Amino acid sequence: MNDDTRRNQPLFPISIVMKLTELSARQIRYYEEHELIHPARTDGNRRMFSFNDVDKLLEIKSLIEQGVNLAGIKRVFELNQQAVNLLKNEVKNEQMSESAIHRRLKRELMHAGRFGKTSLIQGELSRFFH
Repeated sequence: MNDDTRRNQPLFPISIVMKLTELSARQIRYYEEHELIHPARTDGNRRMFSFNDVDKLLEIKSLIEQGVNLAGIKRVFELNQQAVNLLKNEVKNEQMSESAIHRRLKRELMHAGRFGKTSLIQGELSRFFH
């Protein structure tokens, strides 16, 4: 099982997610209603969240605390996904070695935040470096 599969595995009920994120059940459901998160459902219709869902909720919480509204958060997520897809396509087209990919990702992270701008793929790339 690779890391991406593990991080997308629905493991946590909403009660655990509430403790991990310090969000209320209502807030979590609200973000789901606005399609910012998409937790899995059990046969009994209970929400089950993955590590990626928890990370996304923490990112939403941080953006809300910074004053970003839901429309802005949706746009940030769209831009992040576009940037990740673009990077994946470039990697696939260039057939880069793993070390070249890591150098490129590290360079992207190093330049994040310059000139007061946040990297579009910073959140996605940070998980590659421990």
